[in-house]
Formats: sequence, structure tokens, C-alpha cells
Amino acid sequence: MAEINDLATGASIEERHIESALRPRSLDEFVGQHRVRQQLDLVLKAAKGRSSTPDHVLFSGPPGLGKTTLAMIMAAELGAPLRITSGPAIAHAGDLAALLSSLVEGEVLFLDEIHRMARPAEEMLYMAMEDFRVDVIVGKGPGATAIPLALPRFMLVGATTRAGLLPGPLRDRFGFTAHLDFYESSELEQVLTRSAALLGITAEGDALAEIARRSRGTPRIANRLLRRVRDYAQVHDLSLLTLGAAEAALEVYEVDQLGLDRLDLGVLDALIRKFGGGPVGLSTLALSVGEEMETVASVAEPFLLRAGLLARTPRGRIATAAGWSHLGLQAPAGVDQPEIFDAP
Repeated sequence: MAEINDLATGASIEERHIESALRPRSLDEFVGQHRVRQQLDLVLKAAKGRSSTPDHVLFSGPPGLGKTTLAMIMAAELGAPLRITSGPAIAHAGDLAALLSSLVEGEVLFLDEIHRMARPAEEMLYMAMEDFRVDVIVGKGPGATAIPLALPRFMLVGATTRAGLLPGPLRDRFGFTAHLDFYESSELEQVLTRSAALLGITAEGDALAEIARRSRGTPRIANRLLRRVRDYAQVHDLSLLTLGAAEAALEVYEVDQLGLDRLDLGVLDALIRKFGGGPVGLSTLALSVGEEMETVASVAEPFLLRAGLLARTPRGRIATAAGWSHLGLQAPAGVDQPEIFDAP
């Protein structure tokens, strides 16, 4: 068992190394998000021209679109060190105080999933972002004393997949906010062309286009599928990655023509075959596929909604006519016009 765990850990480390190697190193290499890149370029050039630390930056958007990569690029463009952490890792205000006090002048602090940071730490961050100081509380009760601690000027880059959960006072302290959108297939083809060259993969354009089409508008997924298709080609002694090989590999990994995977199809299938297309509550739907409610809500549901296969109504989740059609079934009358409601 230990050997299996070691192998799994080794494979995971290797995957992370590969993902890191595929990351763009500059804004010029970064594909897509044209408007955001243009805005960031202005922010960075202006700050360098003034020899000052740029304003704090907030990135929002679904996972896998390049928020971490952009933070790395910004640090590289500024010639500044980069510190990476995440909201869940900061459970107490003391954790944040220790982190901030260890920064050096001009350092870039990347705080992923910033909306999941503990509230006391969040309130401390307000003062740190605005005044570059924190008040450290020493002692307890009536004898407690607040000692002000000056901080070096740093740049905070926050990232969130749930911008609506960020309190207004925190959002207002970011000098620049950018929302990253899903990629077009043509942009993902550019990403895959670059990644294939870095991985030494010889591939037909049609094969890369097919992978891009099934990548849910997300570069991280596109690169992951490319690596899995590469594995298939290697095992089958294929020197050229053809469209047929890509289709066969994606079928093995249960990624269908729209990019739906096992979980997505399981949710859609349960909604239609077990519950007659709905409406059904999220918790009931999650139980029916043996997954946590948060997993269904954050992983499967957003893409099913974006693909138009599922809708949220005041009474629960329902399958749309397109959802029925995707499973090769005829939708009941009246499914085409659901009363759409942005339920939580």
C-alpha cells in the first residue's frame, strides 16, 4: 500500500511540474483575456515608471482560467518576489499578521480563494491594504494592548471564484478588479498548440481543435486533456496525434462531445431519469449521484447551466429541452420555457 501511495504522490508531483512548465511566463505569451491583459500591462508599466508598488489587484472568475498564472507574470514583470497562499490557510488574524510581517518591500502576495479567509483576518487585512500596518493584540481582557506594526509596501493579488461572497469594504480596497471569462475554442487551440510544442507532441490541427472543443472553455482542462490524449497515443505507439486518436482517448476518459464528464452526465442523467427532469432540490440531486452538495454546486452545475442543459427555478433544478436531447430523449411538452430563477 505504501508503494502505491508513493507512486500516486510521485505522479501528482510530476503533474504539477508539468503544469508549471506549461504556464506562460509573460503577458505576451498569455493567450486570451485580451482586455484584462491590456489593462494589466498599463497598471504594471505605470507603476514601474513611477518606481512604486502597483495598487492591489483582484481577479475573479471560474477556476482554471489563469488567475494564478497572471499573478506569477505580474511578479516576474515587476522583478519582485512572489508569496503564494490561500484563504483557507489563514484561519486566525495571527496567521495573517505573521505572514504580512514576513514580507519584504515590494513583494507580491497572491491570496487565492480570498473569500474563504476567516473574518477576523479579513478585518485585519483592511488596514494592511490601506495603511500598510496591522494592530497586534497582546494580552487578554481589560489588560489587552494593541501594538501597531508597520508593514513594508506590498502588492496584494487576490483571486476568487465567488466574487459575490467578498464584503464591500474588501472589494473597495483593490485598485484594479478584473473578471476572467471562459475562452473561445479558437483561443484554446492556441493554448494547446503552444503546450503541444512544449511537451514535444506532434498533433494534427483537427485533433487539437477537438480537444479544445471539449475543454469547457478552460485552459487548465485543455492542458489536462492534452496530457491524457498524449498518454493514449504513447501506449498505442502513435507518433502523430490524429483526430481519431483524440476522439478515442477522450471516449476512454469519459469526456463527451460537449465536454461533459462522468459527474456532469451523472447529474444530468439523475435529474432526467430519476426525477423526470425536475424540479428537484440540490441536496436531493447530490445524494442521488453520491456526491457532496458543494461538489455538485461548484463543479458540475455551473457548466451544465452555461451549456443550457440545466436551469434553476424557484422550485429547484430542472433539465432543459437541450438537456433531454443531449441524452437522446424527447423532452415533455412545456420544458422549453422554464421560469428561470437564480437560486443559491
